[in-house]
Amino acid sequence: MNVLFVCLGNICRSPMAEAMFKQMVATEGLSDQIHIDSAATSNEEEGNGPHPGALKTMHRHHLNTAGLVSRPITSRDFDWADYIICMDNMNLYNLRRIAPVTDVGKIHLANEPVPGKSDTEIPDPWYTHRFEDTYQSLATALPYWLAIMKRQLK
Repeated sequence: MNVLFVCLGNICRSPMAEAMFKQMVATEGLSDQIHIDSAATSNEEEGNGPHPGALKTMHRHHLNTAGLVSRPITSRDFDWADYIICMDNMNLYNLRRIAPVTDVGKIHLANEPVPGKSDTEIPDPWYTHRFEDTYQSLATALPYWLAIMKRQLK
């Protein structure tokens, strides 16, 4: 199973989600079954590592940040991914606009499976500088995704 996390620049939310989900998947012993990556809807930050605030937050939570480099989403990503999990409604709109028709159903908001929060966006710390809030929002949403995927693997 392949999971792609997507945000605008791939320097804050989506690399944070990638690192968090990789740790969760590894803890469950599923790293050989669930593969995780992240990408951007823009190419503005291509080649850059995570934002310093995102790095600080990820390190505070003992997440591995090695290899996290911003890159724009490609047509191969749509082929590869079983789930494309994005952070806000603008990401959702942009992804649905560029996705092949057969792949639109793979695109989801991060909070979609969270009861009472299905249309709630993950806050962008680029604007708020509240990286811990973003981490906590992802910490709420990601276990729901892992549960969905674990059920599918059975």
